[in-house]
Amino acid sequence: MAPLSTDKQDQRHKIRLIAFLVGSMLLISFTFYFYQIYYTPNILVDHEDRMLVIKSGTTYRQVLEQIHKQEFVNDMVSFSFLARWKRLDRNIQPGRYMLRHNMTNPEAIEALMGGKGEPVNITFNNVRVRSELAEKITKNIGVTSEEFEDALDDFIDNNKEGFTKDNIVAMFIPNTYQVYFNILPEDLVSRMHEEYLRFWSDERKSLATAIGLTPLEVSTLASIVQAETVKQDEAPVIAGLYINRLKRDIPLQADPTLVFAVGDFTLKRVLNEHKEVDSPYNTYLHTGLPPGPINMPQIASLEAVLHYDKNDYIYMCAKEDFSGYHNFTANLREHNQNAAKYQRALTIEQQKGAALRRAGKK
Repeated sequence: MAPLSTDKQDQRHKIRLIAFLVGSMLLISFTFYFYQIYYTPNILVDHEDRMLVIKSGTTYRQVLEQIHKQEFVNDMVSFSFLARWKRLDRNIQPGRYMLRHNMTNPEAIEALMGGKGEPVNITFNNVRVRSELAEKITKNIGVTSEEFEDALDDFIDNNKEGFTKDNIVAMFIPNTYQVYFNILPEDLVSRMHEEYLRFWSDERKSLATAIGLTPLEVSTLASIVQAETVKQDEAPVIAGLYINRLKRDIPLQADPTLVFAVGDFTLKRVLNEHKEVDSPYNTYLHTGLPPGPINMPQIASLEAVLHYDKNDYIYMCAKEDFSGYHNFTANLREHNQNAAKYQRALTIEQQKGAALRRAGKK
């Protein structure tokens, strides 16, 4: 075979040189681009930190659309390329993820692939019935009210601690707790059960035993005390009064239990007809405690029962000065006198109100 001519050899060298230069340039360009998409800030550039919420069932494509529409990312192409390369598309998990300004692509992707995301505060108080609890406890998390209700029903059906549909709200100690957005419904119920067990320490259980009540019964009594007064300093006195009635087997005759029995929480005044309602929550007809709490007692109300005032009171009536406090007595005659004073004051206030309304019409 004849040797290549000098011209052909030069041509080949030129081709190789060009290929080498082009390849080098491509390699340098790719390396620079990869360096750029990997190490250059791309998340919320020149913007404040923001929370990205990924709801249950959200697809990878929907996550990318959400990130784009909400302007989390400066360069969407580089983020999408790296997210696919790191397999974010196979690891989408619901949660609340804090994306911070000037994050790099890998930092944001790693945050999203962490799974748990940022903790969420859940707070529930001022709860009267179970449906209100479901709405409040699931407000900021991925669990729906229906899923929570189902998990709670499963717990009620399988627990051996005496929790029933009537007293289950006693298991929820009002406070602020931190959970993850993607917590499972059954795990949420378990967490609340753990908090209940933590609250009911040996010391608190001993105090309940000394009264002659179980923790669940303390919660029921605390709910009645809580409904009776807005004055926290008076709560232990009312608790002592009701404990006296329980010990003497006297009906509690607590008006708030009738409101709960009737189911009309707008009811301002309990009438004789309400005292005849057929319900286990009617503490005028039945002695002892009702089947469960009539609201979710605050910790302060639970403590008021556990540290009740040791008095001999049996009766109480709202004070005639409308201060929100009560007159207490162990004597029925004195109680009737207190009630008469309150009724007179109430009549006078009603007459004043009517006179003002008439004057306003003129």
